This record gives sequence, C-alpha cells and structure tokens, in this order.
Amino acid sequence: MSVNQIGLEIPKKELNFKIGSEKNSFPVVVINNSNQFSSFQIELIAAGADIQGADYEWYTISPDVSVKIPPGDLVEFVVSIIEPPISGFSGIMNITVRAFSIELREENREVLRVNIQESSRGSVLKAEIPTQKIQAIPLDNLEITVLIGNPSQQNTNVTLRCLGLPDTWFTTGNMQQFTVKGGSQYIATFVCTLPFDLDAIAKSYEFTIDISHTNGLPSQLKSSLDVLPKGSLAVICSPKAQTIPARRSWKLWWKLWASSPARFDLIADNASNLPQKIDFELENVRSSDYTDFTFEVSPNDIEIPPFSQRDFTLQIDKARPWLGREKRLNLLIKANWQDIRVNTIDEVQPIEVIVKPIVPLAPLILLSIIFLVILWWFSPFNPINPFPPHKNTVTSVQYDGAGIHAISGSNDRTIQTWDVSGFENPFVNQNLGILTEAQKAIRTVRYRPVNNDLIAAGLENGEIQILDAQGQKKQPIATFIYQTDDRVFGLDYTLDSRNLFSGHGSGNLLRWDLQNLFTNPPNQPSQIKKFDFAINAIALVGKDDSTLAIAGRYNQLVLWNWVTNTVKPITYPNVGGQDDYIQSIAVPNNQRNFLATADNQGFISIWDLNTCLQSDRPCQIIEGWKDAHNGKPVRSIAFSAEGCYLVSGGDDGETKLWTLTPRGKRTGDLKGKVLGTNSYAVSAVDAHLNAQDILAISGTTEGRVFSHKTERQFRLGCDQK
Repeated sequence: MSVNQIGLEIPKKELNFKIGSEKNSFPVVVINNSNQFSSFQIELIAAGADIQGADYEWYTISPDVSVKIPPGDLVEFVVSIIEPPISGFSGIMNITVRAFSIELREENREVLRVNIQESSRGSVLKAEIPTQKIQAIPLDNLEITVLIGNPSQQNTNVTLRCLGLPDTWFTTGNMQQFTVKGGSQYIATFVCTLPFDLDAIAKSYEFTIDISHTNGLPSQLKSSLDVLPKGSLAVICSPKAQTIPARRSWKLWWKLWASSPARFDLIADNASNLPQKIDFELENVRSSDYTDFTFEVSPNDIEIPPFSQRDFTLQIDKARPWLGREKRLNLLIKANWQDIRVNTIDEVQPIEVIVKPIVPLAPLILLSIIFLVILWWFSPFNPINPFPPHKNTVTSVQYDGAGIHAISGSNDRTIQTWDVSGFENPFVNQNLGILTEAQKAIRTVRYRPVNNDLIAAGLENGEIQILDAQGQKKQPIATFIYQTDDRVFGLDYTLDSRNLFSGHGSGNLLRWDLQNLFTNPPNQPSQIKKFDFAINAIALVGKDDSTLAIAGRYNQLVLWNWVTNTVKPITYPNVGGQDDYIQSIAVPNNQRNFLATADNQGFISIWDLNTCLQSDRPCQIIEGWKDAHNGKPVRSIAFSAEGCYLVSGGDDGETKLWTLTPRGKRTGDLKGKVLGTNSYAVSAVDAHLNAQDILAISGTTEGRVFSHKTERQFRLGCDQK
C-alpha cells in the first residue's frame, strides 16, 4: 500500500467552542512526504454547514496557502473558528480538516470533535430588503418587503417597526408582529400609499426597519425610499394680444406721440411635487432679429414651491413708427422650467403685440390701394390690361418641354416669351418680354425638341429664322429662305432635331438639313415636295419620324413618307371647297399614331394611323364631331403628351378641353369643358401636363395670351399617375 505524500497532524482532537473566546484556535501541521517541492492548503468541512450561504464565514486560516517546502519539511497552519458552522447551533459536531496540494494532486483528512456551547448573548436575526432600489409615485400603492431569517433552532416572536417615514403613508400601520420558526424565514410587508401633496415631495427619504425578537438581540436595517416626480407645470398668459400704446381715454387723444409698453400677465402653476424655478424666453416668429424690441419679466429668479402658483408680468416695448401701417410682433413666449421630469402644459404660447403708428394713415393707404390697383390694371402683370402684349393676332403658341416657359408668335412681327408660373401668381410678371422682332409677320414658332434651346420661326415672306431661346442673341442664329413671299404656315422638327420641315401657302413642303446648323447653315432645302393645295398645318407622325401629316385648303389631308417620297391621301369626312381649310392638326408626343384635325367648319376629328402607316389600308377615323365651337371655325388644337387630352380654340372665343379614352374617343362631357372665354377669337393653343394639372395656353386675335389650368382626370382611365 502506498504511503500518503501529505502528512496531516492535529495536536488537539477536541475543541470547546464559545463565541468570543480566545481558545477557539488550534494548530494544523502538514508534512511534505513527497520527493518534490510543494505548496499546501487546508479547509474545514462541517456536516450540515452546506445549508449556509456562500458568503457565511465561520472560520479563518493563516496562512491561506503555504510557500513551496522541500521534501520532508513541514508547515503549520493556525485555524480559528469564529462562528458556529451552522448559525444558532449548539452541541457536539465533527469537523473534517482537509489538507491538499495542487502540485501533488493528493489530499489527507483528519476529524476534529467540536463542542459548540450556546452563546449567552442570544442570536441575531438575519434581515434584508430584497428590492435594491425602492421607488414610489404618489397615489400609487407601494409594498416595502422585509425578509427575516431565524438562524437559531428555537422559535422567536419578532416585532418590526418602520421608522422615518410619515405614519399617514402606511395603510395598515408601520408595525408588524409575527413568529419565525427556528431555522426558517418570514416575509413581512409594509403597505404604503403616498399622498399627492406637500407631505410627499419628490426626494429620497431615509428610513429604518427596527427589529426586535424574544430570543436575541435587537437590530436595525437601513434603507431609503425615492419619491418620484408627479404632476404638471403650466403657464397661463393673459391676454393673448396687446397694443402699443395701450388704450387710453378719448380725452387724451391729443397725446399722439405718447407710448406705453404692452403688458401681459403670466401665471406659473406648479401642480407637482417638485420645487421649481422658471425663466422665460421670447422668440420672434417672423424674424431672428431681437434688436427692434425689448422685454422684461418680473419678478425674476424666484422659486415656486410645490402645489403653488406665482404671478409674473411680461413687459414688451417697441418704438412706434411715425407713418405707415400698424406693425405686428408675432412672438412665442417659452417657459423654461428648471426640472422637467413632469408634464409641461402650454410651455410655448403665441402672443401678438400690435404697434400702432403715431399718425394713422388709413385714408392714405386707401388712396395708395386705389393707385396700385390702377397701376396693376395697366401693368403687364395683368393679363387683361388695356394694352395687349401683342399688337396683332397671336398666330402660334407653344410650351417648352418642361412647361416652365412658353413662346408666342404674332402678326405684329414679334416673338414673346412667358413665365408660366406668372399666370397663376399675381406678383410674378408672366411676360418676359420680346425675344425678337422680325421684318414680317410671324406665322408659326416651334421649340427645337433637343434641349429646347433654339426656336424656329416661320415668317409671312417665306423666311425661316433660328433664334436663341434664352434671348441672349436678339439676331437670328441662322436664316434661310427658298421662295420669297411664300408664307410659312407650318414647322415641325424631327425628334433628333436634325431636320426641320416647313409647309408653305404655295403648297411647297420643304426639308431643311440642320446637322451643321452652327458651322454651315443650309441655304437650300435638302428636299422639296409640291402639293396642289395651300398647306396650313404639318406634323410628323409615326415612331420613326419618316412620315409627315399635311393638311390645308379644300380640307386636304395627306401622309407623305419623305424617306421613300410616297404620298397617301386620307379621305376626309367633310369634302371641302376653295374656302374650306383644315386649319390645325396635332399629334401627341408619346402616341404618334394618333392624329387630330380641326377645320373652319367647326369639325374636329381624331384618327388612328396605325394601319395606314404600316400597310396600304386606309386610315381609320376614331371619332369626329361637329359644332365643337358653337358652329364657329376651330382655329387651333393641341394634344397632351400621352394623347389623353385635346385642347381646342375657336372663333367663338372659347378655349376647350376634351378628355379622351386610351383609344382616342371622347369621355365625360361630350361638349367639352370650357377653360376660358374671350370676346375675341382664339387663334392658337397648346397643352402641357404637370403632376396634378392640365395646363393650356391660348392666344387671341386681339393679341392677348392666356393660361388655363384644370385638374387631371385620373379616374377616366387614360391618364395614369
């Protein structure tokens, strides 16, 4: 049998233990029986002591761990028992002394007999408050829980008193009495309801649990209760408006220059359990300038106790103007509470100070208004002023691609530009002025599709001018003419802006190559096509820009494929004589298989060109209607980009809107919606869509340009958001 490498000797085999005695210590000798240096430790194990908490210390050892000792050497430990291994136990108990070494990985044990004598001082109850932090809100129920443990083996009668808190807080009293059995625990609870008044100010309240029992010494347990904030803070300002000067007796009317500050009464109501301080700020709603008025709040820097009010006076002073209208200071008065852990009510309130001039100017203001109205009536801001912007008939109008600006051409030989937003805003001049003035009447104008940076203008004398759309250059960038005095009635760009087509009164249809416009402008057309009728209107149709719709005298309507130089007549439903004209045609930018026509008999028709563009089959008329403008000629029509809306203008002076289905048929009111009525004929129209509205611009034979706006009809099925 192997020899234990750890020798263990206890000189005392029995020990009489009494709390507080100096004879509660004994030596323990550990011998290194191994062949190596080793360190040693010991511990004591008492039967039944495992029921104690891990933090219960009933003995000490010195040293805690020995240094490494050589083989054959020994180390002596001193063990002191300071408490019974089981709290409150008395009697004989065997305690095992265990010696061990981490290096040797071995242990040795010896048993010590201990006679634990009953203490004369009695036991002390174990007490704790399980809740780490006790908090309460006034008017809420609170339970203060105390856990009592009896370490002795005898039953004991316990009395608890909660001291330091007001007696009125305890709904069932501040004293608890109960019996705790030996070796057991008891949970006692004090029930409180805190009042919402001055007896429960928000702060921390120290309190003591006084513990006494029949079998031992009394003890105390200290803790604290945090009363949390509750309530509200409010400021009342009265009145909401004051004047400078304050109202005075009529007998003092002659003191016109006298001035007195505006005064407001402020009531700060502290309906909480927190003491407060308050100060006030004033903010000018309309400006960040605080130099033009002064203010003072009095009294200043005072404390408002809980559940009380304080009155303040706000005084605002501002210099009065000698002349002019009364001025208004729109101010926000803000209450800055020192402690905002409770609700704040009306901490920011608007007030108004009306500052009256020294000399009232009501009659002068009235005269000024009359003067301004007269001035506005005659100004270009008024679209119906007595002086129309154009001195003759407006022959052509068009929006730019974004619908921000528009242009108009007229028989008065000018092109004028327009700010579209100005038609809706009376403070913005919609007329941006004359872009250029030509030698002859301007019959048609068109933006270049690419960038909208250039404008093509067709003149009465057959001349075509290319102009800077921004108006930075008043003179044309380029000018070309094929035949003198051959009036230009129609212009249209291809989508890539490389070609420009012009339709003339002689029946000539010309194509101009603009690829080298800035370096080598054309002096002759690249292609000429002659028709046997005067051309009034042209428009490119189809997706590839290879086909041109051409309309004019005798109600003639044809399709010309300028790439293959082939012509396809379209049978027009109204056979016309020499005095009959198709005056306007329109194609939607994003639905180029649609074509609308309008003639001087008051007839509007819509065509589907899909079949006739792709085959030899005839073009289909989708719908046509007479008396579109009360039996009067229709001068101009224009599609919206998707072809859901058609705008028309006629000799009856009306600008109308026609809503269409995706197939091009009319919907809603079949008589059209009147957007505007004039005493002169409407000679030119165009349409544009923004996010929510349909915009229409129209020109009249009187020389005026008008803008119209109406809501888009999303519910009708064609126009989609």
